[in-house]
Amino acid sequence: MEEAAGGAPNPNPNPNAGRARMGQPPAQPPAKGRELFRGQRKESEGSVDFPTVEFEYGDTDSRGAELAELYSYTEEPELSTNRRCFEEEFCPQARGRQWPELDTAQQRAHVLRLLEGLEVVSRERRLRAARAILYLAQGVFGDCESEGDVLHWSRHNSFLLYQLGTFSAFLELLSMEIDNSQACSSALRKPAISLADSTELRVLLSVMYLLVENIRVELETDPPEWKSCRETFRTELSFPVRSDEPFALLLFTMVTKFCSGHAPHFPMKKVLLLLWKVLLFTLGGFEALQTMKVRRREELGLPPLPEDSIQVMRSMRAASPPTCSIELAEQQQKRGHRSRRPLMKQDSLDIYNERDPFKNDEAGVDEEEGDEVDGGIEGELDLMERDALLPTIPAQRPPIERVSFPKGLPWAPKVRQKDIEHFLEASRNKFIGFTLGQDTETLIGLPRPIHESVKTLKQHKYVSISDVQIKNEEELEKCPMSLGEEEVQETPCEVLYRAMLYNLPQYMIALLKILLAAAPTSKAKTDSINILADVLPEEMPITVLQSMKLGIDVNRHKEIIVKSISALLLLLLKHFKLNHIYQFEYVSQHLVFANCIPLILKFFNQNIMSYITAKNSISILDYPHCTVHDLPELTAESLEAGDNNQFCWRNLFSCINLLRILNKLTKWKHSRTMMLVVFKSAPILKRALKVKQAMMQLYVLKLLKIQTKYLGRQWRKSNMKTMSAIYQKVRHRMNDDWAYGNDIDARPWDFQAEECTLRASIEAFNSRRYDKPQDSEFAPVDNCLQSVLGQRLELPEDFHYSYELWLEREVFSQPIRWEELLRYQ
Repeated sequence: MEEAAGGAPNPNPNPNAGRARMGQPPAQPPAKGRELFRGQRKESEGSVDFPTVEFEYGDTDSRGAELAELYSYTEEPELSTNRRCFEEEFCPQARGRQWPELDTAQQRAHVLRLLEGLEVVSRERRLRAARAILYLAQGVFGDCESEGDVLHWSRHNSFLLYQLGTFSAFLELLSMEIDNSQACSSALRKPAISLADSTELRVLLSVMYLLVENIRVELETDPPEWKSCRETFRTELSFPVRSDEPFALLLFTMVTKFCSGHAPHFPMKKVLLLLWKVLLFTLGGFEALQTMKVRRREELGLPPLPEDSIQVMRSMRAASPPTCSIELAEQQQKRGHRSRRPLMKQDSLDIYNERDPFKNDEAGVDEEEGDEVDGGIEGELDLMERDALLPTIPAQRPPIERVSFPKGLPWAPKVRQKDIEHFLEASRNKFIGFTLGQDTETLIGLPRPIHESVKTLKQHKYVSISDVQIKNEEELEKCPMSLGEEEVQETPCEVLYRAMLYNLPQYMIALLKILLAAAPTSKAKTDSINILADVLPEEMPITVLQSMKLGIDVNRHKEIIVKSISALLLLLLKHFKLNHIYQFEYVSQHLVFANCIPLILKFFNQNIMSYITAKNSISILDYPHCTVHDLPELTAESLEAGDNNQFCWRNLFSCINLLRILNKLTKWKHSRTMMLVVFKSAPILKRALKVKQAMMQLYVLKLLKIQTKYLGRQWRKSNMKTMSAIYQKVRHRMNDDWAYGNDIDARPWDFQAEECTLRASIEAFNSRRYDKPQDSEFAPVDNCLQSVLGQRLELPEDFHYSYELWLEREVFSQPIRWEELLRYQ
């Protein structure tokens, strides 16, 4: 993948390039090199007040927001077209009544009439019938008075449409449109592709998305038939009935066909949104994953999880970003007058770190010196946090008694089996002079404190599902005959992996290509893929206001693409890891080979505060608001009206997803961690800590923690507050020397050797489970003549038509060589 293979991230991204092309004012004054980062730093640090971002991470945004993101603002005139197509067919039949006034039988009869219109030969008539069905799925907004009514009828009609077979009918039409070579060749000949080139595809994908999204969401007030309908729909999407592939694979094929240049008119935003929601529906969201993980551990006989990670992260508080009025000259001046500096800053740090009574003064001086040149997160608390931790008590009492320490760390510490083995190996070498391999039980000859240490380590030992799967895989490789066939559960995740397996590298590369094209830090290239085909109108804007509207629409379009790709990649990684560790490693390795790590770092190499507070939305044009309210005249004020949110939900959601993906790719992978160091990710990640949101800070601190031992003593000394934040928020590995650089893994890295070893294990797993040749040397041989001749042989359906011809050609006209038959006796 050439686009994402740019090596280290571009240190000088220009986020205004897209804005300038679309006629928007630049988000910040243009600058280059050091001036750009200095300007970004001043912009994000210029104010002391960093409010905590009130953001609750979940599977999706609100239902209305998710439905609104399906449509671009340039599609808004098509809403009235859909309504007109519906009413032309409906009004003669309804005799003055509206859709909500009909009973269920009448509604079903009209839907069946519309479905019959999908089977006609005329392409134009099929499109009109599809638009009428889309109007039903959109909530018959012409008969509604409020946004709530639109959402209610959209959901009601979605269940009705599915029960009458609408999804299956639209699936057949979608397959026809994908294979429509005439539309593909027409789009390839055009110099500029616009919204009109994907009209049929957009209508089909919109109906399917509305069905999936409305049926996927479960409410307590749903009637029993809706609940059974939901389970049937999930099964239909997960396990293919009419074809050999699940529905998600068809969408993956659309993505790769688009990226290969053979179908540039495909509406990629709608395809990716539908693919994400299909995966979320069939595989399950984050809370469902946690439940599945708990159940899977019980099945394997493993101890329960020490905590619910989702609840822990939701209860965590964000740390304060740095106070930023410190210029370089002021820092030097403060260092020159350190003796007169009050110790209030260090005291506030000690609220979370108990003081060591034996700490000498020199250590305190070193720590303060490192704090002042720290450009990352600050360990000090803001005023609200101080008030919460320091109760109001009389001033005459000593300050040391005002400190109330927190009860404990947010996470239970964990120890791997490998960590215990390394500890015992080092202890035996030191005290005895020889080792016992992987034996962790024999403690003879070791002093009493080592016994206590091993006991403590074993108390916090954590065996993951992945550890059990790797061990089972090793045993199956060693003893294929005695252990026999592995029983594989036919879960939706297993079906999807088996379907994706042979084209999975192409799917990952295609997703990363689109992600690169949608990233705000990417520069426009003439040879890059065009992801704006389904947002650009046929006639380009003439006035400044139209250009501003289109510019907002384009930026919003890119943000939604980033959101959907980041969410679906994270879902795939988490579900494959739970299903089998080598399925996860297969996907991860192809993401790494396609340069996913530098691509994500390039994404974060921007003013991240500006990105999560971007206002690329026009609330009066959002569905369903625009369907029930009269739209005001287009002015600069109306473009900005109604959006008072502190941050952009989808952008913060995307950032957290990308950080989680980066953590999953690099965790326990020494060579990939070194890629973070080589690409100089530390300053990029530290700037992301400006966002005062606990979950995002946690994943940034995890990425900083795994590479601190490679960054050198001076970096650690200069970033003591970042180190302190890591201690406060990230899970402790009890004998992990991450903060000192003494880890046994801190060795010269060999990327190829580590990745090749992993790849060999993955290929052995895929070959054993999914490549089952018929003539395997381990396959049993049946030598009984009666059983061989008595086996039922599956013949093609049309075989009986040509049976006599086959007999004549293969039996009667062939000479019998008896001597060859006797030779094998």
